[in-house]
Amino acid sequence: MPEESPVRFAVVGAGAWGTAVATHLARRGQRAGLVARRPEHALAMQLARENRDYLPGIKLPENLLITSDLGAALSESDVALIASPSHALRTWCGQMQSVLGDAHRLQLFISLVKGLEIGTHLRPSEVMAQVLPGVNVATLTGPTNAAEVARGLPAAMVLAARQSGDFVDQVQAAMSGPTLRIYTSDDLPGAEYGACLKNIYAIAAGLCDGLRLGDNAKAALLTRALTEMVRVGEALGAKKETFYGLSGFGDLVATCHGPWSRNREFGQRIGEGRTVEELMAGRKTVVEGHRSTDAFHGLCLEKGITAPIMAEMRSILYEGRKPADALLALMTRELKRETHTPFSAAH
Repeated sequence: MPEESPVRFAVVGAGAWGTAVATHLARRGQRAGLVARRPEHALAMQLARENRDYLPGIKLPENLLITSDLGAALSESDVALIASPSHALRTWCGQMQSVLGDAHRLQLFISLVKGLEIGTHLRPSEVMAQVLPGVNVATLTGPTNAAEVARGLPAAMVLAARQSGDFVDQVQAAMSGPTLRIYTSDDLPGAEYGACLKNIYAIAAGLCDGLRLGDNAKAALLTRALTEMVRVGEALGAKKETFYGLSGFGDLVATCHGPWSRNREFGQRIGEGRTVEELMAGRKTVVEGHRSTDAFHGLCLEKGITAPIMAEMRSILYEGRKPADALLALMTRELKRETHTPFSAAH
């Protein structure tokens, strides 16, 4: 039998996470390219073999192709992984659509994005499918810190695709290795909603840290946050068991506790007395939870979904409400019985 052809990857977007994924693929021996938005950024990485702007201290493998030529990178690839802020995803997809004429190998577009589109409330894969009609779309998500993945520390993620099949399984095998285990899922909405929602609650967890409320308060918050995630996700058509997996509970735990978490750190600074405006001014990196809070709150209002923690977070981030007042509102809500939603452990 002829040897199976290797999967070729293009990682579009050279921020910290895109660089980490591309580095992992190259170290796995896969043929991978990293596409930077700016030619000068690509050149700097080529010369230094390091992404000093977004992932300093990580040596980029010599077999990792670095370029700003999107068309050339896509024309040589079977899989495109899009690593951009949610607000830039539609623009990136438009650029890809304009150069897809020569990309005859491409079979799968994977989102690495963790945020809804403002205004439309669309999930990343829905934006991709809208701008790139007819393509197979997926998301890759889970509790992963860019620097740890780039350094080769152990991690696990979930690859959720709109259309499963042999090629998705082949991609799973190509991306998996001793330091990164990839699981597959057919719940694309659930995986994406979990990846977006956890950033909102990570900001809330950071508020607990900044206000020095203690471990009891933070544990109670995250327990109720998970319940809220399940309720919101299920009401939006996702499978409840997805939120107890890597893209839900797993990502929630990592993002709410990791000192590297931009969303948690953002909340902590607000809890310590900084304003949202001064924290957002001049940022080079994106705090996805800030935008996601507004987008999800609007979506919940539109669908009639109750999400009290999210509502209080929006009031803090967009209406200037004091964190202590929001906490008091949550603590004095009508008392009720705790309920648990059973799910199949087989998933």
